[in-house]
Amino acid sequence: MEKLFSKDVSTQIQDIFKGMINPITIKLFVDGNCETCQETTQLLTETSELSDKITLEVIELADAGEDLVTYGIERTPSFVFLDQKGQYRGVKFNGIPAGHEINSFISAIMEMSGVEFQFSEKVLERIAKINKPVDIKVFVTLSCPHCPGAVQTAHRLAMLNSNVKGEMIEAQTFYELSTKYNVSGVPKIVINDKYELLGNQPVEEFLKKIESI
Repeated sequence: MEKLFSKDVSTQIQDIFKGMINPITIKLFVDGNCETCQETTQLLTETSELSDKITLEVIELADAGEDLVTYGIERTPSFVFLDQKGQYRGVKFNGIPAGHEINSFISAIMEMSGVEFQFSEKVLERIAKINKPVDIKVFVTLSCPHCPGAVQTAHRLAMLNSNVKGEMIEAQTFYELSTKYNVSGVPKIVINDKYELLGNQPVEEFLKKIESI
């Protein structure tokens, strides 16, 4: 099978992964009927081979059991990140993180391993105060250069507060879902299935919506 990553790209990613702090686990859920499951499995396998700090588990939907409930798996391909303690911290991808989304994928790996990202003290205080369940869906297309930033913000909010879950949804793979949420432009951010933002908004705009709920 032809590799998805060229030798140059593999080397670049490998260099980035040298900065990982703690080991992480990625759990990928697939099934036989899924359009992009094979390609997603290949992408994640090639990625995990670039660092001994990344463990990949590929799980058939039929064998997933309680994991479906634990990680809220409703579609395939879908994968979640676990930190070094094996804890799920609300970071999920639905669909292949190819194209521009390779950026949000690599960010999630690095940040789940413990690499810090820059938020101001004021923003961190606001995030810490979130005390109700918040579900953030970020609809993306793989050709959208502004989408990874919105995905990163959703994932960072999830990593910093256990009440928050953030997920990327690849709009073309999950067309029915995109139709349900009237996705006509990306990134489209849907909070608690009700509140919407369009475009790569700063974290303050996410917080403004969350605080108004």
